Parts: sequence; C-alpha cells; structure tokens
Amino acid sequence: MTSALERKAQSDGSATDGDPLRAPPGRASVRERKAITATTVKLAALFWLCVFVSDSILWGIAGVDPIKSALGKIITNSFGVGLTLIVTASLFRLRHASIFIKVLIAFTFSIVAAAILSGIDILVYIWFVQPVNWSFDQVVFGHTMISSTGMFFGWSCLYVALLYSFEVRDRERSLAQAREEALSAQMRALRYQINPHFLFNTLNSAVGLVEEGASARAQRMMISLSTFLRQTLELDPMTDVTLAAELALQEDYLEIERERFADRMRFSIDVEEAALLIMVPNLILQPLVENAVKHGVEPSTREVEIRIVAWRDGDDLCVSVENDRFPGDGHPTRVGSRIGLRNVADRLAARFGPASSFATKPTPTQFRAEIRLPWIRCCHVS
Repeated sequence: MTSALERKAQSDGSATDGDPLRAPPGRASVRERKAITATTVKLAALFWLCVFVSDSILWGIAGVDPIKSALGKIITNSFGVGLTLIVTASLFRLRHASIFIKVLIAFTFSIVAAAILSGIDILVYIWFVQPVNWSFDQVVFGHTMISSTGMFFGWSCLYVALLYSFEVRDRERSLAQAREEALSAQMRALRYQINPHFLFNTLNSAVGLVEEGASARAQRMMISLSTFLRQTLELDPMTDVTLAAELALQEDYLEIERERFADRMRFSIDVEEAALLIMVPNLILQPLVENAVKHGVEPSTREVEIRIVAWRDGDDLCVSVENDRFPGDGHPTRVGSRIGLRNVADRLAARFGPASSFATKPTPTQFRAEIRLPWIRCCHVS
C-alpha cells in the first residue's frame, strides 16, 4: 500500500510546476500526499492488526487453534490488504467527488472484494486442512461474504473520513493563514495612519522658521522629523515593543511639536519603573498624542500641558494621555473625525480582544484618553 500511494504522489507531484506546497485546484500538494500516505499506512496497519486479532479470538472461541490457523489468516489477510489497496487508491483519486459517489464505489467494491476474499479463504482452507470430503457450503460462504463486506466497507468509510479530516484541516489552515494576512494588513493600515496634517504643519513651520532667520531651529526640526519617520516606518506592525521604546518615540514626536508651539506647549511623562518593560503595540500612543496636540495645543492661546501617565492595575497596564482644555479659548471643544481614536480602539481589539479596553474621559478642563491592556513583561528581561 505504501509504495503504490507514494509512486502516485511522486508522479502527480512531478507534473506540478512552481511551488510544491501550492497545488492547482483539485490536486493535493506533495506535502499533503505524503501526510495522507503516512497516516494511511499507520491506520491500515492498525486496522488489519485488529482484524487479525479479532479473527483469532473469535475462531479460538469457536474451537479453532489460533496458533495453527495463524499462517492461513496471514495469507488471507495479505490478499485483503491488496484488495484494500485498490479501493484506497480509487477513493484517493476521487477524493473531490461527492459523498454519494464515494459511498457507491465503496459499497460496490466491498461486495466484489468480499466475494474474492471469500473464495481465497476457501482455497486457503483446502490447502492447509486438505479435507477428504469437501463440498461447497453456501451458508459458510454467505457468512464469510457478509463479514468481509462489512470489513471492506468499514475500511472504506474510515478512509473517506480520513480524507475529510485532512480536507478540513487544510481548510482551517488556509482560513487561519487568510485571517493572519488580513490582520497583518489591517494592523499595517492602522499603524501607518499618521495624521497628514502633522507632516504638512511641520514642513510649513520649518519654512516659516527659515523665513524668520531661525535656520538652526528649522534644521533641528527637519532632522527630528526625518528620524521620527524613519523609526516608525522601520517598525514591524505585528511586533510589540516595550513601553520605554514607545515612549521614546512619542517624546521625539513631542519635541518636534514643541518646536512649532514653543510659546504654549509643554509635556511630562510619569511612568512606573516596572511598566517601562511591559510590551505594547508599537505606535499605539501616536494617535492619542496627535489628538492632544491637535485639539489641545493648536486652538489654545494659553500654555497647554500634555501628560503621559502609565501605571499597573492588577494584571493590566494602564496608560493615559491627557491635555488641558480652556473653554471659550479658540475652539477647544471642536469635534474631529475621531479616526485616530478609532485607530487605537481597533488595534487593541485586533491584538488583545476583550482583554483590552479604550476609553475617553473629556471634562470642561481636561481631555483624557486611557488604554488598558494585559501586563506582559518583555521576554528578554529576566
């Protein structure tokens, strides 16, 4: 059984060009065939071992010496293995056919194979026992036919179930891969959703500084911007970073913004030391900090402080981004598209599911955005 299926797998696999793991529709890959072949061999060995043992026990109960009849059973079962090989190869070739066709083939084959095996059983009996007055017994032949039909049909159903299990597993693997690719694409899209106004405003501010003669400040701003963008684009969206690394990026961003709003912006970062080593999705704080600058600093004529605070709450890490608000000063209460805030909520849901949360807590004098996610310590720290 092994060599026949392996030869079939090799002959089919040699005709498939390109990636051997990605076969055309309706054809199994080389890896799939090898897996099915290996499992079939193990299952067939167990099946026929059970047949041999059960025959020996049942005939032993009927008064036949299992030791003396062992060789005859081995010869008969060897023919049974060969007949099983035929239906196995046929079902494998028709594995993509409907279940009705498979059942019809399996049932038809079982009857034919049972008749052949019953005849072989008679010949083996005559050869070993050599009875003096032997005559064809229809009842004994019929009993053998019934048991052999059930045996072959049982194997056929077992093999069809095996094929379906591999098909289900393959579909689950493909679905899992598709979900992973979709999640990766979603995370990339969300991660790169940096507010374009930040870029435009920074460039305009640099131009303004040059026109004012503050070329040193403009140069410092452009170098900081280039460094910040390069660092963000080099990050893997599916890889978490420590909170310390995330805060370092946000501090670089805030330094750029402070060059723009030197007259009315200051920021502070207050984080528990243990929290610095906790893993977070990279750039998860970026939309929150951008939101604080856009809706807190830009419309204000007074000094605004942006505060980033992180602490441990049980098994969770809590991080908040806060900014001052001054009612009646400019347009502090304007409502934006909230794309950045949805960005954060979507990323947390995609990464941690219900184990995380995101909430905004606006008050007349303060706007606060808070995220909560599992307390996962950096694996590189002992």
